[in-house]
Amino acid sequence: MSVEVIKSKILSDIPHGFLGRVGGISTGIYAGLNVGLGSDDERETVIGNRRRAVDAVLPGAALARVYQFHSPDVVTIVAPNDTDEPPKGDALVTNRAGILLGIVTADCVPVLFVDIEAGVVGAAHAGWKGAITGVTDNTISAMEALGADRSRITCAIGPCIAQKSYEVDEGFFRRFADDDAVNERFFADGKPEHYQFDIEGYVAARLAAAGISRVECLGEDTYSQPDRFFSYRRSCHLGEPGYGRQISLIGLLA
Repeated sequence: MSVEVIKSKILSDIPHGFLGRVGGISTGIYAGLNVGLGSDDERETVIGNRRRAVDAVLPGAALARVYQFHSPDVVTIVAPNDTDEPPKGDALVTNRAGILLGIVTADCVPVLFVDIEAGVVGAAHAGWKGAITGVTDNTISAMEALGADRSRITCAIGPCIAQKSYEVDEGFFRRFADDDAVNERFFADGKPEHYQFDIEGYVAARLAAAGISRVECLGEDTYSQPDRFFSYRRSCHLGEPGYGRQISLIGLLA
């Protein structure tokens, strides 16, 4: 089965893709295109899946990644770094051709960025912690340091957990409401003392507030589509001992 590459309409011909679990070689609970080296999947299988992912988006490209830890930190990439000890961060930017920036997710929000005119791309992993502390804002700033202009940056938000699938408690709600009362609009009432959080909408609003006028939300729910996507929350609800990760990629042609 070939790798499923989900494209954004507004990222145009820039090499990119949001990949799920379709088309990989992992088995069992990791069945499909699991790219998570932090999982208990076989290491060589995960590496093989990563190669498949890169070749599906930009054959022959090198991969750059970060050790993600739910931070607002951004790494500027000047060379490939698909090693066992990548730099720590939750977003990457580059103006170098032939390198695919990759971030992994399993319900969190993947965001791909491009300023075509400047020849600068970015990729961010926005879990709720990174989102509220500014990982997307910092990605935009890091792109501008390479010559981009936020008035020209286009963003696509890929598959992530949808509001209908993302139940949170009162304490979670209060973190966002206390940060800015306007954030209450991203929460719908759930069961008593619980809410449904629209993290995709929140990230899109952060991008708009930062001056990004072209944002596409793909609207794909990772939780409710087990055949297409890995989901940390779904794996927890099923009592599975581990979970796979999917990758989102963007780069520049040489």
